[in-house]
Amino acid sequence: MGNSEITSTEANSFRLATDFGMSHKVILASASPARLALLRSSGIEPRVIVSGVDEESPELADLPAGKIASVLAIRKAATVAESLGDPRETTAILVIGCDSVLDFQGQVHGKPKHAQEAIERWQAMRGLTGVLYTGHSIIDLPTGRTFNDVAETMIHFANIDDAEIQAYVATGEPLKVAGAFTIDGLGAPFIDRIDGDPSCVEGLSLPVLRRAMYHFGYSFRDFR
Repeated sequence: MGNSEITSTEANSFRLATDFGMSHKVILASASPARLALLRSSGIEPRVIVSGVDEESPELADLPAGKIASVLAIRKAATVAESLGDPRETTAILVIGCDSVLDFQGQVHGKPKHAQEAIERWQAMRGLTGVLYTGHSIIDLPTGRTFNDVAETMIHFANIDDAEIQAYVATGEPLKVAGAFTIDGLGAPFIDRIDGDPSCVEGLSLPVLRRAMYHFGYSFRDFR
C-alpha cells in the first residue's frame, strides 16, 4: 500500500492495542447484500464502503472471466484501503474486495444490462453448465500486505421453460447479480446442483477468507 505501510514493530503495537479494548473490524468493499449476509452469518459484522470501481472498463473486455474477477477485486480493495488514509488512525484491520464473473461456454457474463439480455442468457444456459469465478483481494491494514485468490464453482443450470425464465427475470433479481442467477434467492430452484464452494457463488468464499486470515496471523475468532 505504498506510503501507508508501517513497520512490523508498529504493526505489533497496533495488534496489542486492538487486543486491549478495540474490536477487530472488517471493511467490506462491496454493496452486495449477499456478501454482507455471508459475513454476518459467519459472525462478522463489517463496515460497508462501496469502492465505486468501474466494472465495465474497456481494458477488461478481452480477459478471461477469472482474470476479470481478480482484477476488479484488487481494484475495489485497494481503492477503499487508500481512501482510509493512515491505517494507524482506524480500528479497521481487514479490507475485503470481491468480484464475481460467470464463464459460460467461453463467454464472460457479469450482470445483465437489461431484462431481455437476462432472458436470452437463461435460454442459452438452461440444462447446461457454467463456471462462476469470484476474485478476492484482502488487505491487512496494519502491515499493508495483500492476499489475492480466485475461487471457482461449477454451476449446473436447470432445464426450465420460457415461462419460468420470464417470470424469474420479471422479479428483477437476475439483473442485480453476476451470471443472472442466485443460489440463495429466487433463482435457487433453477440451479440443479453446484460443484465447489457454495459461498463462492454467493460472492465471497469463506474458505478463501479463512486462508487469508491465517496468512496474516489471524483467525475467525479474532473478528467475532
